[in-house]
Amino acid sequence: MKFNDYWPALVFFVLSLTSTLACAQNSSPAFNAADLVAYPTDSWVTNGGNLFNQRYSPLDQINRDSIAGMKADWRVHMNGSGSGPNHSGQAQPLFYNGVLFVPTGENDVFAIDVETGDKRWTYQANLDPGRVNVCCGWLSRGVGMGAGQIYVGQLDAKLVALNQDTGAINWEIQAEDPLLGYSITAAPLYYNGMVIVGFAGGELAIRGRIKAYDAKDGSLLWTFYTIPAPGDFGGDTWPANNDAWQVGGAPIWQTPAVDPELGLLYFSTGNAGPDLNGSNRAGDNLFTVSMVALDVNTGAYRWHFQQVHHDIWDYDSPNPVVLFDGDVNGVARKGIAEVSKSGFLYILDRVTGSPLIGIEDRPVPQEPRNATAATQPYPIGDTVVPNEIDAAPEGFTLVNQGRIFTPFATEAVLYKPLSGVNWPPSAYDPASHLMYICANDRIGGASREAENSAPTHTQSWLGGTFNLTNIPARGMFVAMDLTTHKVKWSQQWTASCSAGSLVTGGGVIVHGRNDGRVVALDKDNGNKLWEFQTDAGVNGSATTFMHKGIQHIAIVSAGSLYSTGKHGDSVWMFSLQGTMEEIAGAAPVTASAGLRPLAETVAGAVVEPITGYAANLASGKQIYTTLCAACHGPNGEGGHQGGIPLLDKKLDLGLIMTTASYGRNTMPAFMDVFSKEQLQDVGTYLLQEIMPAAAQ
Repeated sequence: MKFNDYWPALVFFVLSLTSTLACAQNSSPAFNAADLVAYPTDSWVTNGGNLFNQRYSPLDQINRDSIAGMKADWRVHMNGSGSGPNHSGQAQPLFYNGVLFVPTGENDVFAIDVETGDKRWTYQANLDPGRVNVCCGWLSRGVGMGAGQIYVGQLDAKLVALNQDTGAINWEIQAEDPLLGYSITAAPLYYNGMVIVGFAGGELAIRGRIKAYDAKDGSLLWTFYTIPAPGDFGGDTWPANNDAWQVGGAPIWQTPAVDPELGLLYFSTGNAGPDLNGSNRAGDNLFTVSMVALDVNTGAYRWHFQQVHHDIWDYDSPNPVVLFDGDVNGVARKGIAEVSKSGFLYILDRVTGSPLIGIEDRPVPQEPRNATAATQPYPIGDTVVPNEIDAAPEGFTLVNQGRIFTPFATEAVLYKPLSGVNWPPSAYDPASHLMYICANDRIGGASREAENSAPTHTQSWLGGTFNLTNIPARGMFVAMDLTTHKVKWSQQWTASCSAGSLVTGGGVIVHGRNDGRVVALDKDNGNKLWEFQTDAGVNGSATTFMHKGIQHIAIVSAGSLYSTGKHGDSVWMFSLQGTMEEIAGAAPVTASAGLRPLAETVAGAVVEPITGYAANLASGKQIYTTLCAACHGPNGEGGHQGGIPLLDKKLDLGLIMTTASYGRNTMPAFMDVFSKEQLQDVGTYLLQEIMPAAAQ
């Protein structure tokens, strides 16, 4: 046979090999520790920017002086994914070799060409609502990357590895059972051939845990339980006469940090369960509301610091831990910082877990009916938000001046703060040692249930009721020096703070606002340098990188279940070479001025029920459980996010439909989301099913 008979096959082989090599060159390598600790410049390959979770880049092409000229390069829509009313766009994009990787609130993932905005591929998670049990809406805070794969943690508790070049599934595992309350909200972390991820579900009667899997095939390498079993270290902080530890909570909401030199993995945990009723779980309840260090290779316990003993105030710690190096009192130290819903910032030595600047255990008021702890840790230094109520709200009487750790039982008691610092990631500037914190100043209130309820995995198991006042929350943005525990500067907003931050060597902080703005502040004093109006609420975190000599900033604009901003499905790309103007006519959402009568909220607005329409109670239940319950509670008693309890209100169908249509205060308007029939469905379900059941 002649050579000419072989050459077509040879050419095909060469072309195929070339294509394969090109794909391999586009994919990420098996990053080593040095790759992952380095400050991000030409890529952003971990959720926190590097293994220290600092969300800092030394890039300075976009800086205080030049940012005024920054515009958008492009905007791309993600096929409507994650734009529903129960979805939140909280993701931080990853970037490598010309491609962005962005998940949505529906856990779909988009690979987007950074130069054109074209979609390279799309992964559809196709979540089954019957297998998603979550406290706080549908969301994803990011994906992981390494060894040529994109790692997706899903709300149905699956862990999936996608081919980075094609989006095809390389492997997937059912990491935990979602019907037992488990889910994954955090971005998985790739490190040393492992994929490490923690599990959420603290309001759904879980036993918290974090696991490491082999990146090659998803096989399990190690597990650490954040609730110790009887006989294990910490097991004696749970009652010996019941099984409260098996459903004790301690979820993990965020991506861990790693110090490769020390070989340690760090994370913080959430509240004990049930949130508001501690009567059945006497003891400190380790490792709830704690900072924990493990051997990263084996998952073995190394140290912990519990921020709140026997939590009954929902003071969990969903904000990612941040590692830093700096001089404290003239001595070079390796530090770790985490700021929690308590409004306290905890600064520790990451080698030993001991306080760097000082934390005192102080006696606190007691309530035997909630088995409260005798003392609580108080960090020495400035608080992020106020931790006592300066004046009683009208119609309320304060106990203990509404200070932090004021206990309660079956009678409602007010306290501060409520959810002082939630999940939005903080950023850290290594030059100034300032940590930039998204916070909220809000009065909380709670009461525990009179009789202990049984654990449930399908709706929030709170063990009581959140009780709110008429005083609106205010957002706060705080710059805290980690070497002194002193506030450098702070500012208050009329709306809540609900987005993470990025800080750069150019002296700018980039963050999002509920009303759809992307805003840049001067990192030294908080002065506004630039803003840009997008098409939906901006509630994720920005990513920056250099590509072909141009610095870019990418951010998701998709809205949030818990803010009044519009929902959407956009990714925006910015640079100094951008030419796309901000969205014209996109009026910012005005902040609440307090709880007002409905007629003042929307003058003359009345939605009349549809005469003769037979409401679909199944439809109403589906809407209520997936959307309303997060704020108002699964049974109308007031939810995990502090929504108004409904059970003591005089409601009729028209009032419910009108309020749901036009919104009120921090409650968004749903007239463009649901049909009038659907609003009548959910209103009828509330009146016929929720209210009568509560009255029994």
